[in-house]
Amino acid sequence: MNYHFIAIGGSAMHNLALALYQKGDTITGSDDAIFEPSKSRLKAKGLLPKIEGWFEEKITPKLDAIILGMHAKADNPELLEAKRLGLKIYSYPEFLFEQSKDKTRVVIGGSHGKTTITSMILHVLHYHEIAVDYMVGAQLEGFNTMVHLTDENEFMVLEGDEYLSSPIDMRPKFHLYKPNIALLSGIAWDHINVFPTYENYVEQFSIFVNSITNGGIIVYNEEDSEVRSVVEQATNSIQKYPYHTPNYSIKNGKTLIETSLGEVPLEIFGKHNLQNLAGAKWICQHMGVDEADFYEAISSFKGASKRLEKIAESESTIVFKDFAHSPSKVEATTIAVKNQYVSKKLLACLELHTYSSLNAEFLKEYKGALNSADKAVVFYSPHAVEIKRLEKITELQIKAAFERDDLIVYTNPVEFRDFLFNQNFENTVVLLMSSGDYGGLDFNKFKELI
Repeated sequence: MNYHFIAIGGSAMHNLALALYQKGDTITGSDDAIFEPSKSRLKAKGLLPKIEGWFEEKITPKLDAIILGMHAKADNPELLEAKRLGLKIYSYPEFLFEQSKDKTRVVIGGSHGKTTITSMILHVLHYHEIAVDYMVGAQLEGFNTMVHLTDENEFMVLEGDEYLSSPIDMRPKFHLYKPNIALLSGIAWDHINVFPTYENYVEQFSIFVNSITNGGIIVYNEEDSEVRSVVEQATNSIQKYPYHTPNYSIKNGKTLIETSLGEVPLEIFGKHNLQNLAGAKWICQHMGVDEADFYEAISSFKGASKRLEKIAESESTIVFKDFAHSPSKVEATTIAVKNQYVSKKLLACLELHTYSSLNAEFLKEYKGALNSADKAVVFYSPHAVEIKRLEKITELQIKAAFERDDLIVYTNPVEFRDFLFNQNFENTVVLLMSSGDYGGLDFNKFKELI
């Protein structure tokens, strides 16, 4: 098949392009800006566009379909030409459904934990050499791409994102997958630029649960009251399997989970990750992996990329980098690190980087999110607020929102860097939470300092 990608440089899009190339399809693409690692990975396979930009002459009747990325705009010249020629145009999730419609689709949804749960499932399956198709939102150890497609595999495991499908398709991605087996990990208001009210946001998860095929399965976190309510109110004919945090202990800085096979030591830690593990176990069992085999495999799981990723360690200091940015994720991650290292001081740094987190009204959702830290710092860029055309926020607003008087706030990346690298790291855990990079922070410098 001949596929053309409009906005091929995106994290998800370039991985799909590589997966189809690996499958034997002919791939072309365009983008107006391509960054690393997409650039090098596309170049290595000869898929990097020679010139950045949009060129309608690339769109010809010889193409079997167009795959449209979220980065493109509705008036993109290549998209307009594709419409004029009457070519088939797929959004990213539409195309994945098309590729999986004859398979058993396993979809992992939720405001938080979905990348980690999907990663856990794939780790277990990979450990036991069970081949599946998949799409996950992070680069995983032992996997070449974030997307893998075949004609022969029985299952396709999909991370179910609630964000919009494409510039011309305003449906959340996970509404398009029609799962046979689904998981719902948690619901905490996010993406307020798309879902302006909490009720509107929750409604998307109700639609997701009701999109499960008749006779299908929903595995859900019964400790989340909103999740429980959504699942209990589902009107379709589905089987419901609740999960909860398993019993565990922490001994000498190591988390051990209690199982029917005895205590199993884990590489991961934190109540939220153990909840994730419980959900992943149910899914793997529905895919044919028994309990003993699951625990054997999961004991070596070290976490998804950028999720509590250990970037530096010495005898007395540990530095973690984490993708957490929404209030619920920030709170859960901070608590997890403090509980794991009770004898160490915790320095927690959060960058407010997304549209939601920089919204003056949404800020109050962060109440108490950093309370578990011994020292808490928030960094944000006033320039990012301007770019997103949001109302200005102040240091006082941020302190009031977090309800922490000793909160340290920085808006200048140089001043934040100087503060951070001049700390006494003795007997300290440093937790850096952001979906950005704190205005260009060199994370490798921690290896020199500690």
